[in-house]
Amino acid sequence: MSENHSTARVVLTTTASSDEARRLGRTLVEERLAACATLVPSVESIYRWQGEIESSTEALLLIKTTAEQIGPLQVRLHELHSYQTPEFLVLPVESGSGGYIEWLLAGLRKG
Repeated sequence: MSENHSTARVVLTTTASSDEARRLGRTLVEERLAACATLVPSVESIYRWQGEIESSTEALLLIKTTAEQIGPLQVRLHELHSYQTPEFLVLPVESGSGGYIEWLLAGLRKG
């Protein structure tokens, strides 16, 4: 396990389509706000919106980043996202393989 695992985070967001998730993921990785974005192309979400129970087919994006990137990542995701209130859930990483965590950190370094 890496010493730096405590800084790793996984951010969850859903999007209206796989294309939107792909665009978001690519942009966040290009801008080094995420080391990796994993796209799950089809999930069904059931939720309450404006007093009504809704159901939607969405795409799920798992964004791998660090605690230090959460603020800028959230701002950028809200700028790019088509939803009025996009999901933005941050999960801490309790443990991870040293090699993967080092790769994650290296992917976020600029230059």
